[in-house]
Amino acid sequence: MGISSFLSVPPPCAASVSAPPRCIDNAKSLNNKISRLEVKKCYSRRLILQFLGINPILCYAAPASAAPIMDMNEPQVIRTLKLPNGVRIQDIIEGEGLEARGGDLVEFNCVCRRANGYFVFSTVDQFSGESNPVILPLDEDEMILGLKQVLTGMKIGGKRRALIPPSVGYVNENLKPIPEEFGPRRSLLSHAQEPLVFEVQLLKILKASQQSEFN
Repeated sequence: MGISSFLSVPPPCAASVSAPPRCIDNAKSLNNKISRLEVKKCYSRRLILQFLGINPILCYAAPASAAPIMDMNEPQVIRTLKLPNGVRIQDIIEGEGLEARGGDLVEFNCVCRRANGYFVFSTVDQFSGESNPVILPLDEDEMILGLKQVLTGMKIGGKRRALIPPSVGYVNENLKPIPEEFGPRRSLLSHAQEPLVFEVQLLKILKASQQSEFN
């Protein structure tokens, strides 16, 4: 067979009316795979946009205007501070006024969850919204060390989220904050050997330490 006659032979799966059924099935299968791949890409892109705080509906509805909006208003990135003992801290709200220091008597609300997101306990009732704030000195003899480090440096009204490893968490049952009710207390202590996530909001500094007063 010469070169001219070889080129004149259509490829096995050419898109033509006379293509054999197997080629048509293969083409349909390929199209279906490509469609599923595009759906996965769109879904992944949507999750990334949501994580960055961007409305994916607006981006898809007006793609021509999506890029300039992202360039002008880049989302604020929450910085994470990692301490040498493994505590990770994120500042959510900065707060105002004096900073809490070691030895201060502070009043705060907190929500405690497991690292997988499951609720453990909270000082704010999730149904009524009523709060029962904790009042503790910033002292590792009474408060878990990890939470003391989280509260230290916070300003009144400030809010932080932190991941606290068990080595600086509830190393004994006398440390606080701890729920008074039996059920939540038992739930907390049953997860004391795993990392816990705290969201804390500093409400008041009731008694400043001597170091704070002189400074």
